[in-house]
Amino acid sequence: MAKWTPQHEAPEPLEGPVVATITGGTILWFVLFLAQLPFYGWFHDHGRTWWLWTCLAGGGLGLIGIWYVRGRDAAIKRAGAARQ
Repeated sequence: MAKWTPQHEAPEPLEGPVVATITGGTILWFVLFLAQLPFYGWFHDHGRTWWLWTCLAGGGLGLIGIWYVRGRDAAIKRAGAARQ
């Protein structure tokens, strides 16, 4: 089987409100965690506590994501200012 080679250039990456998107997603993960927390007993009885910990992990990873995209956004702005 031959290796596939693209015949055209890859499109430019889409840019948008990345920081706001990651922040909103992180808030959503934490809200889901807090909304499920009162039902911990039910989750424990049915073997579904992983639902809570998944939401908490999503919020924690989202905090790392916010730190990363804010640094990326700042670096893009610095590079743009240096070019001008």
